[in-house]
Amino acid sequence: MTGGRDRTIPETRTNGDDEFRVDIERIRFSPYFSRLSAVTQVIPQAGSGTVIHNRLTHSLKVSAVARSIAIGLLTGDEKTRAVVDELGGCDPVVVQAAAAAHDLGHPPFGHLGEQVLDRVARDELGLPDGFEGNAQTFRILTALDSSDATPRGLNLTAAVRAAVLKYPWTRNEWRSVRGRSAERMPRGVGTRLATGAQKYSAYDVEALEMHAVLGVFPSIEVHQQTVECSIMDIADDIAYSVHDLDDFYRAGVLDHTTVSAEFSSWLTQQRELEALDDSELTLRTPGHSLEAAWRRMRQKDSWIADVDTFRASVEGVNRDFVEGLLTIPYDGGLEADRAVTAFTRRWIDHLKGSIVVERHPNIRSGHVRLTSQAWHDVNVLKFVHSRFVLERSDLAVFQRGQARVLENLASGFHAWLDDEDDAARAPRRLLDSVEAATAEYRQLLVEAPEFFDADQAGSLEIERLGRARAIVDYIASFTDAQATSVAALLNGTSEGLWEAGRSL
Repeated sequence: MTGGRDRTIPETRTNGDDEFRVDIERIRFSPYFSRLSAVTQVIPQAGSGTVIHNRLTHSLKVSAVARSIAIGLLTGDEKTRAVVDELGGCDPVVVQAAAAAHDLGHPPFGHLGEQVLDRVARDELGLPDGFEGNAQTFRILTALDSSDATPRGLNLTAAVRAAVLKYPWTRNEWRSVRGRSAERMPRGVGTRLATGAQKYSAYDVEALEMHAVLGVFPSIEVHQQTVECSIMDIADDIAYSVHDLDDFYRAGVLDHTTVSAEFSSWLTQQRELEALDDSELTLRTPGHSLEAAWRRMRQKDSWIADVDTFRASVEGVNRDFVEGLLTIPYDGGLEADRAVTAFTRRWIDHLKGSIVVERHPNIRSGHVRLTSQAWHDVNVLKFVHSRFVLERSDLAVFQRGQARVLENLASGFHAWLDDEDDAARAPRRLLDSVEAATAEYRQLLVEAPEFFDADQAGSLEIERLGRARAIVDYIASFTDAQATSVAALLNGTSEGLWEAGRSL
């Protein structure tokens, strides 16, 4: 295969179907995929009806955008096609499969759930590599889910497994790295290296498989995504930045006056704001948050961040979204629906048509990336999310309650499995998961003892790690509603014993 690409799979399929199409069917038919319809994307669906995306509808839209980008590369100019081929190729079905799978590992309650479960996994359960949604996705595909071909994992091709590795490293491999600024680190690693990488795509127990999969692509440089993964990652950014704004507009959570004041103040006072010290920037003063966002971009991504291009993006988003779409109150009528549909289509077409392929990308970029203008556009659109939705105090109150739910689940199951007199009555799926995860750590100790501290590699430590990882796997597999109902059962506050118990 060109570029050294190995499209072989663990078992031989003889039914004549294209192996990549079998992969995407296995992903789409997975119960982990189905549960995404009841998992929060950014803000809860409750009370908003069908106007708010969930993780499933988001994944479907990422898949559509990713396929379009992939086809565009394959039908593009000869130079681009040659670079793509040299890097290992690009199959639109592989891209679709990765897009469908990319959020499988997200726990209940969106990104809030991910943060809380990571903290609980490390601080309460003692898992050195904690929890991360991308690593959980890889674990689902390779260990937790099953197919008719293998009892553990979906038996996917190397191409599809590699295409979900957005952050192709483990958490702990970065602990020994010192003295690098943010702009010299791959995107997602972060700078608090004492606790390892912030974003990563494999836990220690899947590290060997991750490295084996990446080895199939010898032309891809270390810490870089495959071409198909880069496309999926870009499509995810596009869908998040545009389709989620669609959500916020329809749900009525964006106030035109407040958003307009932020954008117009920065545009008219850019030079004055530029002269302020970082400590003088305040959240409540219009224009200050955009200035702070620009400074963070410049600090982390000086390789592409440009103030004039940033200003052009602010002007474009201000014109088309803030002083365009946002001035039309969403009332569910045809005019408002047409306006938001037209806005979404314009921006999706613009962004997915703004693609660059590079043989040797910057360490904070990928082989496939957005053009400079489109990159700035996405960051400005994401700014609207973070400043005017994620920072809302009413959402914060709701999320603190959700955090308690996950904390109670972890402590409740941990105490249950530690209870020698009652552990055998724990949910069957949880007990099976404990057994399987313990076996994985035991095997890792044999194959790669370097992942363990020499004085902590005994059987008791292996059993503790297996039990902790199984608890995290179990909680992460819940929908939002299941997490809430099971937490109520464990706390003794549920009145619907048999109905709520079905969640177990």
